[in-house]
Amino acid sequence: MTRNRFEEARHGMTVHYLDWNAVAPSACRHGALAIGNFDGVHRGHVALVQELRRQAVAAAGPAVAMTFDPHPLQVLRPEQFQPPLTTVADRAGLLRANGADEVIVLRTTAELLRLSAAAFFEDVIRCQMSARAVVEGVNFRFGRGRKGNVETMRRLGEPADIIVVVVPPLATGDGVAVSSSRVRRALLNGAVAEAAELMGHDYRLRGVVGKGQQRGAGIGFPTANLEQAATLVPGDGVYAVHVMHEGYRWPGAANVGPNPTFGEQARKLEVHLIGFRGDLYGRELAVDFVERLRDTRAYGSVEELVRQLRLDVSEAERKAGKREAV
Repeated sequence: MTRNRFEEARHGMTVHYLDWNAVAPSACRHGALAIGNFDGVHRGHVALVQELRRQAVAAAGPAVAMTFDPHPLQVLRPEQFQPPLTTVADRAGLLRANGADEVIVLRTTAELLRLSAAAFFEDVIRCQMSARAVVEGVNFRFGRGRKGNVETMRRLGEPADIIVVVVPPLATGDGVAVSSSRVRRALLNGAVAEAAELMGHDYRLRGVVGKGQQRGAGIGFPTANLEQAATLVPGDGVYAVHVMHEGYRWPGAANVGPNPTFGEQARKLEVHLIGFRGDLYGRELAVDFVERLRDTRAYGSVEELVRQLRLDVSEAERKAGKREAV
């Protein structure tokens, strides 16, 4: 399984932020186009991008992935929106790492979401992109009220000489399709290794280090208290993680949830970087979840907690390895 797709995608990456009625850069036009939220960029998305590459070669043009920011649900029904699985930048990087030449981020507005399926096809796919091929999954929907589907796309594409290719769902051994909702359920259950299997890469969460109670430092295990999490926080538990900081991948142990030993019920994300010395306050950290180690629970004394933390750190280092440059 590829663990470093995020790092692979950092170099030379171009992301184009566009309004729906703007003409795309020439590097993005006259090629193959895939449109979607691509949340998590899981293995099903990767299969779609691989087909996108094949169609781009046949069309002698670029392989272009188009996504949206903010997520359309944030505009239409914000009360139903759940935290995403990837930031826009990480999503774009993963799409590039898996074969997209260019990534376009359409700015989601009420005006864009009012376009009918036919208007979206004409204004975005034909006029903005001059696409020669469109590649989508079987459940793709587009246009006002999500009334357009892949059959609509085929009907509109035929007279415009735009090839429409539909990629079947990618299923795991149990016959269940890989999906963003399935990844989300695994993460909420703390099954980060299962989520990584579905995505083809470890789950990444970004946050900014804030001021905590600093109890960890007092007992020999200083932690970075991550706030402003930009994506979904996995279920409560103790995890082996990788932490990206200043060009290095550090092994770490993360605690998600309350701190019942000290009577704290607030849910927090605290990360101990194994072997790190220094001040991380105010820094953004990227944390990749490798494996869940155990449940969180209360301990009868600080000494008992310290003994458990030593075991956690040893196991986390065994799972996450040593510090290395990325």
